[in-house]
This record gives sequence, C-alpha cells and structure tokens, in this order.
Amino acid sequence: MKIAFQMDPIGAVDINADSTFRLAEEAQARGHELFFYGPDQLAYQEGRITARGQDMTVQRVAGTPAILGEEREVDLADYDVVWLRQDPPFDMHYITSTHLLDRLKPDTLVVNDPFWVRNYPEKLLVLNFPQLTPPTTIARDLRTIRAFKEKHGDVILKPLYGNGGAGVFRLDTNDRNLSSLHELFTGFSREPLIVQKYLPDVRNGDKRVILVDGEPVGAINRVPAAGETRSNMHVGGRPEKVGLTERDLEICATIGPLLKEKGQIFVGIDVIGDYLTEINVTSPTGIQELERFDGTNAAEKIWEAIEARVG
Repeated sequence: MKIAFQMDPIGAVDINADSTFRLAEEAQARGHELFFYGPDQLAYQEGRITARGQDMTVQRVAGTPAILGEEREVDLADYDVVWLRQDPPFDMHYITSTHLLDRLKPDTLVVNDPFWVRNYPEKLLVLNFPQLTPPTTIARDLRTIRAFKEKHGDVILKPLYGNGGAGVFRLDTNDRNLSSLHELFTGFSREPLIVQKYLPDVRNGDKRVILVDGEPVGAINRVPAAGETRSNMHVGGRPEKVGLTERDLEICATIGPLLKEKGQIFVGIDVIGDYLTEINVTSPTGIQELERFDGTNAAEKIWEAIEARVG
C-alpha cells in the first residue's frame, strides 16, 4: 500500500519512544511505501486534497530516524492510507486539517477517522460515559467552577484542549489560586476549562490502555515524579509495566464498540484507579513502551486492522 503520514517533523522524533515512528517502521517492514508531510503542507486545490512532502525510509538510527527524498507534491487520493498523527494543540488549524482529510473518504482510509477525531476530542468523548468518569465540570464561568470546587474540595483544573500535562493544576482544599488561574487562562484563550475531582490513586500511576479497533491490547503505567501531580511522560512521568484489571476490561468493553464503529483504530485511554479520565484519539502514544514491557507488538495489530479494512 501507499501510506502518507501527516505528522510533526520526522527528524525530531525519539526513535525509542515515538509511536508514529514505530507505526511507520512496522508499515515499512510489511512492504508498504511511505510518504511524509507536515500539516502546514496539506492543501485543498480546486477539488483535490494535496500535500507537499517527501518519500520516506525510516531507520532506527538516533538523530537520523528517516531518509527523505526530494520534495514533491502529491494528490492524497492516490494513497491507500493517510495517518493523522500531528500532536495537539487541538486548535482551528488541527480542526481544519480534519475537514480537508475528511474529503478523501471513502476511497482513501484516514486513520483515525477525521470526522470523529474532530467530534470526539480527548476530554469530551468521556462525557458519553459519566458512569465511568470522576465528577467533572466543563465551564468558563468562574462561579460554576468555584461551586464545583466547594463541593468536591480537592480538584484538578486544566485547559479543555490542552495536552501533554501542560497547564494542569491541582487545587486542594487549602488552595487560594482559583481566581488567579481563571484570570490567567481566560486572558489568553476563549476556550472553557475542565475541572475534575482529584483522584488520590494517581500517586500509584495513571494507566495508559491501548485499544486497537476497539479491543484492549495492553497497558503501561505512568507514575508521577516526586512532588508532581502530573504523570505525563512529557513532564517526567515514569513508564512501568502493568497489567489490565477487571475494571480496565469493563471500561474497554463499554467504550470499545463505539470506537470501532467510528473508525478510531488506534486509541489510548487514561485510567486512574477505577475511573476513566480521557479517551485519546488525536495522536495517542505508548506503543513502544508496551512493546518493551510486555512484548506486545501493538503496531503490528494496528496494521492488521488497517489492512483488513483496506483489503
């Protein structure tokens, strides 16, 4: 197959951690042709969806993860699969790319399905499953957020469309910074905030469960650094081996059919204790860590699911 990757600069990836690199490596091993382009090079041109990029051969060489060909413009309708893999922020630039890629259907498979990536961003899809999530409020109004904090005491406040642990604050019962943080966030963004009841189980880790076509294939645990609330690996969280519990499987059985139906082939959910906190569909990570800890080749399973759909 001909595979195009819409992603952040390939030269900057960590070959031992980046999930997009591992997906490209597995595709190459399966005999597929690879093409790389950045989201800024995606375009609509008189009825055609085009991208300006380079043919790509990936290699597990630190500092040189890919050998790139001469830059050229391609019609993405000529490709079998296009991967939507740039990192958030989930802003209008990201949303516009989903509108353009959506025009490639049904002849080209876009992974994950851009229509539902746009309509099911990480912190909003979980609202479909209130029985699985901690108490949550999404609001821009300070009085609403303050009332939630007064009810639950110890809370987590974060931007609704943030990622990687950026802008995440724990406000315990003695904290006096809510008004200042609200002023800070609303001063540079028109987006709402999300506030959730703090879950003490996060001290034991924030579990990332990988689902392929709606089925769980494994998990890793991400343990916060000393003195940190955030467990994201971008901010110093430590990945470690972990198994799937009965509660994890119950959560996956509840959400899995919807993910499969909506074309979300590669998904990473976040579970703290018994609670589902996020369903990551934009650019989930964790498959290299899972492969190291458990020997589970999630990239292979992802490509098997894609090849079955295309075939």
